[in-house]
Amino acid sequence: MAVIHQHAALTAFCLPPSDFPTMHAEIIAIGTELTTGAKLDTNSQWLSIELASVGIPVLLHTTVADDLPANLETLRAAVRRSDIVLISGGLGPTLDDLTRQVLAELAGVELVLHEPSLQHIRDMFAKRKRIMPERNVIQAMFPAGSEPIDNPHGSAPGIWWEFPRPDGSNCLIAAMPGVPSEMKPMFRDRVLPRLPRSDKVIRRARVNCYGVGESACEEMLGDVTARGRDPEVGITVHEGTITLRIEAHGATESECDAKIAATKQLIHERLGELVFGEEDEQLEEIIVRELNRRGQTVAFADEVTGGVLSLWLTAVPDSETCFLGGVIGSAVGQVFNLPVPAGQVENLPHERARQLAQQTRERFGSDFAIAIAGSLKTDGIPRLGLALADSNGVEVQEHIPVADISFARNRAAKSALDLLRLRQS
Repeated sequence: MAVIHQHAALTAFCLPPSDFPTMHAEIIAIGTELTTGAKLDTNSQWLSIELASVGIPVLLHTTVADDLPANLETLRAAVRRSDIVLISGGLGPTLDDLTRQVLAELAGVELVLHEPSLQHIRDMFAKRKRIMPERNVIQAMFPAGSEPIDNPHGSAPGIWWEFPRPDGSNCLIAAMPGVPSEMKPMFRDRVLPRLPRSDKVIRRARVNCYGVGESACEEMLGDVTARGRDPEVGITVHEGTITLRIEAHGATESECDAKIAATKQLIHERLGELVFGEEDEQLEEIIVRELNRRGQTVAFADEVTGGVLSLWLTAVPDSETCFLGGVIGSAVGQVFNLPVPAGQVENLPHERARQLAQQTRERFGSDFAIAIAGSLKTDGIPRLGLALADSNGVEVQEHIPVADISFARNRAAKSALDLLRLRQS
């Protein structure tokens, strides 16, 4: 049974090519392991970023199983509507590798043996002191009219084809191996130089926020996220962290940079202290950097997340100079001999967090102490206590987690770290 997943950047993606911009691309990832969810398609993401760097927008990502009719249907639509079609996967020697056959059927031509490619494959097996199975000969077969693309990193050559369309134009097709270590150098070294350069530049940036929900964030931003705005601003959320994705189009890099800078300023004006970083920056990185800049330290007591705080903080370079350590797990209360017994945690998690934060700061001699108290394993709705202690006292918050335990742990840890971030600001 054919399985096709499509993600369109244009709603009306079946419009004829004349209704699209002068040059655009789409990416097809082939493999049943992708459509079943056994593996994640990271090739399409990478290729989209690479194309954007040379000003070529990507309108569609399609994921299709190892099914010949589904592949043929997908490719027919792609060459009709797109100027550039990049394919990853389906070039291996096994029976479920169908890309070359699909391309041949698309054009109504035969597969032709390319002797230099066959010799390359034989040489690779010989270097590994292995006998080449006869089945691998298929990897040196190419649709008549196409060209092989050398693959120094593997046994599967790629396929390049300036595919003629009925209107007299060509669709540029590049079929590459699905293995990222082979696909990436093939694209950069052998496919990208053949692609036309756009007269436009595309630049992207990301702004990260924490402390409010997605819908509330969008409401605060107002027209910044309006459809059709230049630059466009999209919103994604992961475990409470909101990422605003800015995409600017322009004639030059400086024009794009100016648009992005102006949009970032608007975001900061409208979201204020909710903004904590850019690009790949995480809360823990911001906190470690600021603690080290000020020469301050932090410790924690955490009976909820199973060590998430420790894992995140110790993964940040130079955290050893500001992170003094912590106490983790259900025995936290015993270590500190808290007045609030464990049996009353569900009723008084905020008070327990206050006591933990105070005693943690005293025990470690740190400038700041973070505490997360309570339990996620309750019959009703769990209630956690978050606390931050410093020389001015203790700030306490009640935290009601949602979703599964893994998400709840990470969200609680982020919320605790955000208490410290806001205290530093």
